[in-house]
Amino acid sequence: MQDPAPIESPLLKRNAESGIRHGFFTRQGGVSSGLYAGLNVGLGSRDSRDDVIENRRRVAAYFGQPPERLATVNQVHSPDVVTVDAAYAGERPSADALVTATPGIVLGVLAADCGPILFADPKNRVVGAAHAGWKGALFGVADNTIAAMIALGAERKNILACLGPSIAKASYEVGPDFFARFVDEDKGFVAFFTPSGKEGHYQFDLPGFTTRRLLEAGIAAENLDLDTYPDSERFFSYRRTTHAGEPDYGRQISAIAIMEE
Repeated sequence: MQDPAPIESPLLKRNAESGIRHGFFTRQGGVSSGLYAGLNVGLGSRDSRDDVIENRRRVAAYFGQPPERLATVNQVHSPDVVTVDAAYAGERPSADALVTATPGIVLGVLAADCGPILFADPKNRVVGAAHAGWKGALFGVADNTIAAMIALGAERKNILACLGPSIAKASYEVGPDFFARFVDEDKGFVAFFTPSGKEGHYQFDLPGFTTRRLLEAGIAAENLDLDTYPDSERFFSYRRTTHAGEPDYGRQISAIAIMEE
């Protein structure tokens, strides 16, 4: 049976000697079937709970940990961050990012078009993971994750971040209300919108916007430049599911951990 083989960030991988391991998992390597075929880790999906639990176990095992050490949150498109420590007991508070300085805890965020961001300060051994949909990206989930890492002993100059698979500009058409929400916040954000050809509609560059916010926060960042929408073999996509009229969709996970010595 195929094991999960996550995509790695070249930027984060260069610091493997720090004992920090990460992976942007695809939908491949799991036990779910049908609409959820593969590695669906979405507890909120209508997939078989046993299959989701087994998929989560496989993700944790990639990091050499039991499933109860895989920390995730109830994602609500917020800028909120939780700090996870050795007392973690499986709780899933409503938030969209996690940070830790505790070895052996795997931080995971789920996505199906939104942007998963993994963070690491390899020098001070502090890590973070954030789910950045357009609301989180606009209202500061990345900045809040960085601040929470600094509170644990990270230094801004040492923090690295990578944006994983997310919906790309060519696949993300938005309407006038969406456009106005961004431009009302900052007129400079117009740079991330291109007219789609349909009156009042635009193609929105969510990965470009998210990466710019990371760089403006003063950290080193990269974008894997992988579009979830057209790549049905590797990625779940909420928008693709919606356009196809399907009743539900799976979620892939991106995860990071400080390995135990």
